[in-house]
Amino acid sequence: MSQPTPDPTRWLTDLMSTEHVMWPDLHIADTAKAMTAATAPWTKAVAEITALQLEALKTLAAPWTALMPGATPAAEPIKDRRFSSDAWTKDPRYEAVARTYLAQTDLMRKALAAAPIDEGSKAQWGFALQQVMDALSPANTLATNPEALQLAMETGGASLLEGMRLFTADLAKGRIAMTDESAFEVGRNVGTTPGTVVFQNELIQLIQYTPTTAEVYERPLVMIPPCINKYYILDLQPANSFVGHAVAEGHTVFLASWRNAGPEQSTLTWDDYIEHGVLKAIEVAQAITRADKVNMLGFCIGGVLLTSALAVLAARGERPAASVTLMTTMLDFTETGDLGLLVSPEMMAARDAAIGKGGLLKGSELAQVFASLRANDLIWPYVVKGYLKGQAPPAFDLLYWNSDDTNLPGPMFCWYLRNCYLENNIGKPGGTTQLGEQVDFRSIGAPTFVYASKEDHIVPWKSAYVSAQLLTGDITFVLGASGHIAGVINPPAKNKRNYWTNDALGAEPEGWLDGAEKVPGSWWPAWYTWLATYAGTQVDAPREPGNAEYTPIEEAPGAYVREKAS
Repeated sequence: MSQPTPDPTRWLTDLMSTEHVMWPDLHIADTAKAMTAATAPWTKAVAEITALQLEALKTLAAPWTALMPGATPAAEPIKDRRFSSDAWTKDPRYEAVARTYLAQTDLMRKALAAAPIDEGSKAQWGFALQQVMDALSPANTLATNPEALQLAMETGGASLLEGMRLFTADLAKGRIAMTDESAFEVGRNVGTTPGTVVFQNELIQLIQYTPTTAEVYERPLVMIPPCINKYYILDLQPANSFVGHAVAEGHTVFLASWRNAGPEQSTLTWDDYIEHGVLKAIEVAQAITRADKVNMLGFCIGGVLLTSALAVLAARGERPAASVTLMTTMLDFTETGDLGLLVSPEMMAARDAAIGKGGLLKGSELAQVFASLRANDLIWPYVVKGYLKGQAPPAFDLLYWNSDDTNLPGPMFCWYLRNCYLENNIGKPGGTTQLGEQVDFRSIGAPTFVYASKEDHIVPWKSAYVSAQLLTGDITFVLGASGHIAGVINPPAKNKRNYWTNDALGAEPEGWLDGAEKVPGSWWPAWYTWLATYAGTQVDAPREPGNAEYTPIEEAPGAYVREKAS
């Protein structure tokens, strides 16, 4: 008689069913199911990565087999703009190098996407991986860049000598030059809108701009630019000056020019920026114009400071804002884009230990962080054109401003980093205490114009939209084309780009955009029309800046904006 086939799991089943052993309510089938569930993500990942490897082997081999006599050329042209020049395709060896690089980077991205790790970790690893992949591009190396090699041959090596000169000059400055910095000077051809500094303290100079119309609106417009950059992004040159255009529309414009923090300002806090920056600017503007209320504008972190200051005043029973304009401002930091990937509890602890009690965050460090978010736009093209090809960058006012670094006090920066990017406290009702008041953005209650840029890599437009939901009152949301700066600085005369409007503010940004109207040209005229509603009646333009209490100190742009980060 044949014996039954032994059951390899029978001993475990018998053991678990033994009455004198107090086992939990666990069965072998449940155990097997739990083990399968636990290993499933890794099993799936291994299978996907194996498939990716097999696919990659074919993709990696294709460019090199194409070099063989009689081989069929690649059907798909290279779309990556780093390899768009004919020099990459007319020599099949360089085309093979480019295609191999692109295939390898594609494999690495897909492998990371298949990894069974949480989405937050995956995003952080993806950001780091992207930095490495961008740096390893064959376009960034002389030996594998046919454009640079061809130019070197044509110039007899002169392009390489000039590239070395440019590299040495940049090395001395400690940064990669993005524009011809000798072409610009603050007060000479950027930051030139006429005005007068009518107040200054340790933190700001307040500029009152000279009217260009016979009459002005009775309520002034007070602008709070970002403190992480110089204010003249809003006043580049006459043709694209946001300030100049606002003045031409009949507004009496006051603007806070933040001080470039030095050792004397190294212990200033977020509360100092609220009290001695935003609140002081409001106080002085009202005192000079004797207006019942003011219109307020905040740009980027300037918008965060502005809304915080207005919430502090609301907690004290004061509401001086007739209207509020927020440009590319994030108040809800749930989804912060790539910038938020750099912030972690460990990084925050290191910052607190280094500069949280006193010290400076160097402007050059901030500039490097922002550049890394778009390395293929703000780093490597200048390396290739400058150092490999010997081509100095042309003069460009916006990039000159972008290279004009600004330091921040360590305590102020650490408070901002923790309560915004790390813990997202600032948008929660009562989530932060500022100047002794529980801050709640809902208490501001002023009509608000919220502008966001569709391709913004610093303030994602959907986060700006969600941020608008934290406010109360009449909210107007406008979405412009392009990025964080180019979308904002878009004067009407150029008739460039477009913007979207939709009066129906639903909970979801995608739904808002689906129902939005696309309008060609600049969003500035729509804002002018909106702002005039809250600006009051027309009165005679003031003949002189300031008043008996706040007398002229110096002509715009003032001394603070000229201070260089050290």
